[in-house]
Amino acid sequence: MTLTSVWNIVTKIIDICIVWAMFYIIFKNIKNNVKMVLIFKGIIIIVLIKILSNLLNLYTVGVLLEYVISWGPIALIVIFQPEIRNILEQVGRTQLLGRHKVLTVDEREKVVFELVTAVDHLRKKKIGALIVIERNMSLREYIQPAIKIYADITSQLLEALFLPPNPCHDGGVIIQGDKITCAGAVFKTSMNPNVNKKLGTRHRAALGVAEETDAIALVVSEETGKISIACDNYLHYNLTLEEFKTMLLEELKPKTEVFYGGDSNMGSLNGDGDDD
Repeated sequence: MTLTSVWNIVTKIIDICIVWAMFYIIFKNIKNNVKMVLIFKGIIIIVLIKILSNLLNLYTVGVLLEYVISWGPIALIVIFQPEIRNILEQVGRTQLLGRHKVLTVDEREKVVFELVTAVDHLRKKKIGALIVIERNMSLREYIQPAIKIYADITSQLLEALFLPPNPCHDGGVIIQGDKITCAGAVFKTSMNPNVNKKLGTRHRAALGVAEETDAIALVVSEETGKISIACDNYLHYNLTLEEFKTMLLEELKPKTEVFYGGDSNMGSLNGDGDDD
């Protein structure tokens, strides 16, 4: 075997690995995005109809589908530009290249303590709240139009931001690392048809940001005081305060903990209620 043939084999292996990685990233993001799942199903249906029209010689249907297939990709790029941008951001953004530091154990516990204290006070007073914690994917598109704060996380500040008649109380707060970056942020609501119809805007916005990014969204219901966490494309609804704290600590842990250990587990809860 010559050096040239060895090099050809290596390049083919690299070529296959790159294609496999591309398909893995695409299908992983399609799975976690409701709108992308729907459009993927639509494409499959169009392809199947096209095959059927060819087999049965359906001329008119075939011509119409030719136009759809020819112009469809351009329409998809225009319509799904935000989703495509999110996928590209996720590919390009890793924790090592991120702008925000990974919290130490002490910093993480302090952040969780302040968040849990604020959420506990808000739920007892039935004051609605939406707090979104940025992880690896950037939330810049939501931060830019919001009211900038960039302050240390304290339960008193969080409570004040959501207390009516504060003009920020209807929007969301975004946290980056151990800082409150902005308030009054507006998020896209989830379009998932399987979401309970009784869930209100606040819960749908939390689920929406959890579907489009890897952020953690904390929700306090204004109607009932129930607390929930949305992350990884799922809404963990009506948690106890202890479940809320345990899950938040677990989700804020870095992927690989080098100097510190410890694990905690909890189950997922279905979102089925009548809250805002």
